[in-house]
Amino acid sequence: MNATATTETYTLSLHDARPICITLAVNDSVKEPTVVLYTDGACLGNPGPGGWGAVVFDEGEKKLLHGGESNTTNNRMEITAVIEALKTLRTGINVKIYSDSTYVINTMTKNWKRKKNQDLWILLDSEAALRNLEWEWVKGHSGDEFNEEADRLAYQEASIVAKE
Repeated sequence: MNATATTETYTLSLHDARPICITLAVNDSVKEPTVVLYTDGACLGNPGPGGWGAVVFDEGEKKLLHGGESNTTNNRMEITAVIEALKTLRTGINVKIYSDSTYVINTMTKNWKRKKNQDLWILLDSEAALRNLEWEWVKGHSGDEFNEEADRLAYQEASIVAKE
C-alpha cells in the first residue's frame, strides 16, 4: 500500500512574539484516528484546588491519567488535561480529542483570543504541532461514558488536593 503525503504549513503567532512556521507531513491515506482522548478539568472554587483527568484509547488499550494543583482555575485544568494526555503519546499520529470545554475546543479550532493562560497555550501548541489532531466538543454531564469518566478523575484529584 503506497501512502501519499502532502505537507501543510502553519504559522503560530503569540501576541508580541515572533511568528513560528511549522511544516508537517500529512499521510493522506490515514483517515481514522489512531488514538482517542476524552479530557476534563475541575476546580473546587475558581480559583481553588483543581484536578484534570483524561481517558486515553491507544491501540486497543485504555489508560487513565489524572493530576491536580492546589491553586488553579477550571480553564487551566481543562487545558492541562489535554497537554498531559498528548505528552504520553508518540508523535506523527492522528488523535481525536473529545472535551466538554468550549474554551479549549473553540480556542484551538476557531482562533478564540488567548487572553489568559499563555504558558499553557504555548505548551498545548507545541504538543499539537507534533500530531494530527481532530477536536470535538461533547456536552458535559450528558451521559457520555468516557467524558463522565474523565470528569470523575478530575473531581477526585481536586478533592484530594483540597484535603492536603
